[in-house]
Amino acid sequence: MEKINRRTFIKNIGAGTAVVGAAALAGCEGKNNPLVDSTSALGEIPTDQMTYRTNPKTGEKVSILGYGCMRWPMKPKEDGEGEELDQEQINRLVDCALEHGVNYFDTAPVYCQGQSEKATGIALARHPRDSYFIATKLSNFSPDTQTYEGSVGMYKNSLKELQTDYIDYLLLHALGGNIGDFYHRFVDNGVMEFLMKEREAGRIRNLGFSFHGGKDGFDKLMELHETYHWDFVQIQMNYLDWSKSFDWQNAEFTAEYLYKELEKRNIPVVIMEPLLGGRLAKVNEHVAGQLKQAEPERSIASWAFRFCGTWPGVLTVLSGMTYMEHLEDNLRSFCPLKPLTEDEVAMLGRMAQEILKYPNIPCTACQYCMPCPYGLDIPGIFAHYNKCVNEGNMLVSSADENYRKARRAFLVGYDRSVPRLRQADHCIRCGRCLEHCPQHINIPEQMDKINQYAETLKQELEF
Repeated sequence: MEKINRRTFIKNIGAGTAVVGAAALAGCEGKNNPLVDSTSALGEIPTDQMTYRTNPKTGEKVSILGYGCMRWPMKPKEDGEGEELDQEQINRLVDCALEHGVNYFDTAPVYCQGQSEKATGIALARHPRDSYFIATKLSNFSPDTQTYEGSVGMYKNSLKELQTDYIDYLLLHALGGNIGDFYHRFVDNGVMEFLMKEREAGRIRNLGFSFHGGKDGFDKLMELHETYHWDFVQIQMNYLDWSKSFDWQNAEFTAEYLYKELEKRNIPVVIMEPLLGGRLAKVNEHVAGQLKQAEPERSIASWAFRFCGTWPGVLTVLSGMTYMEHLEDNLRSFCPLKPLTEDEVAMLGRMAQEILKYPNIPCTACQYCMPCPYGLDIPGIFAHYNKCVNEGNMLVSSADENYRKARRAFLVGYDRSVPRLRQADHCIRCGRCLEHCPQHINIPEQMDKINQYAETLKQELEF
């Protein structure tokens, strides 16, 4: 593919920002743009003020804002049958990110229904290879990819799709609480031995893993650091999970625990879910009011990003930026990063306790549970439910003062955001989604609860 020169690059940035910005603004009220914060700070975004962190192994300067490539923008197919990735929009987003100093791009073979690596590769290949770092994953979840041949084939296909002959950051994808799963997927089949040789040869510059699991599994993976010398680890971290346990059996197993265990081993930390799938960008009105009072010019989301970036062991903070508004707001948070003070960290701790009083379902819209074999829009159902919780539209009784308004908000909003055939009442409790949820949500149980609530509202009975 023809390389893009600087003059064309700058020209495209100007045009792309206008076009993408207008398109995104037009969709601000729709279900496809749930994270746009109308209170986002405005103003010029400097192109030379990005904050960088140094990789202690390589000395490379990595942007504190990393681009998560799991939620690339979509557009309708020309034949009207479904949607496809919008490569033109993706190119513009990548161009804007690079121009403002973002140099870390995180993708995976399974993202965007298997199309993210190719789209990311197309966008990045238009720029010099030494101007960005590629992170991708070995997503060998299915049995046919868990053999040596299957896993190595997936790795080599990633190189092809990303149009590169080396990977800067390769992750073993979604290691969990069962250490046996790690041995089955990577050790017993010889894949770890292959990957370590690839690292030695320089085709993998940094080897690590993303973690979704319990304390026992994490501790065992830390014990294996002496064997595999993890170059980095990707964890879920945000101010809500900082002191809230991931594991009901171990109250001390929090994001703080994960971070400090990595920090004491000098293992760089990559952060995923800094917004908890958007939950920390759309907090309840009471919390939002306090955050806006403290920093009127900053968006609600910026608090969550600055929290993550404040910790010195963090190499980069990933954000899945579908719209130009998301990218621009995050650039304002990190160009440059203004670390939180101790008082501000303490304030977010108090805000976290306020947020936890609301019975949200901890879905991060990661899409790992999708597609549902029975067509449910699982993340969409949870997103609508959580929205009603945060806006105070969840009812206890038909005698509630705002019953009619809240009832309409839930039912009408439900039909608008989730098609009828994809709503919770179509769940048959097959449980196929359970093994894929990194938040360990009992999805069938929650679907039943939401369906019962919706049916009660339809019948206008007390509950």
